[in-house]
Amino acid sequence: MRIGIIGAGAMAAALGGGWAAAGHEVWIGARSADAGRELAARISSTPRDPRPSATGSTEADVIASAAEPAVRAGDIGSAIAAADVVLLAVPVDALTLLLGEHRDALAGKVLIDCTNAFLPDAAAPEGVTAFVLSEDAVAERIAASVPKAHVVKAFNLLAAEVWAGADRVFDGERLAVPLCGDNAEAVRAVASLAEDLALQPFPAGGLHRAKYLEATSVFTVGLWFAGANARAMLPPLSAAFAVADS
Repeated sequence: MRIGIIGAGAMAAALGGGWAAAGHEVWIGARSADAGRELAARISSTPRDPRPSATGSTEADVIASAAEPAVRAGDIGSAIAAADVVLLAVPVDALTLLLGEHRDALAGKVLIDCTNAFLPDAAAPEGVTAFVLSEDAVAERIAASVPKAHVVKAFNLLAAEVWAGADRVFDGERLAVPLCGDNAEAVRAVASLAEDLALQPFPAGGLHRAKYLEATSVFTVGLWFAGANARAMLPPLSAAFAVADS
């Protein structure tokens, strides 16, 4: 698959590196040409052994330099034009200008939104790191800005370092990625890309539900920063049951 990644930060490096290792053609598009070229070169030169696997172990196969998929860099317009799927990996405050400039080029593309609109929680007690949302529904705003693109919210719940790591199984369960989108074909495409990173994708409803993914992210990340184990607050599926009120 041809993937255009807009941005040259940690999330672009983590997801782009994983997809390049899985054999996809990756284009890096960044406002800074130097930053884009540096990231493309870094992805191309990064050893891809061991690779994440769905079993929690690492695959023994090494991607030889000669067999590595092409990772190219260019301007944002070139990355979009070359891609079937586009990942938005930029700060939320950059979205308005970016989407306005490239609205027509994004028409018909699968557009992955992994952004989060975090602000420090000014009401948190002194010494406690916590966050609030600066915007309640980023994915819906993106879809309204580029109505002919197929927006899928994904990969926003965890930090880039998790996606870049080799661990995929925790407490016996494969790490899951919820996906919110209105176009079934687009959701399937993003699900396939999640599986290529040895993750477990699952549909989480239409794009109108993406705001809940964004709220979940700001809540759980705040708990982690505060030193609480957010993962422990939910029971496993086998124990997640309730009786409806009469």
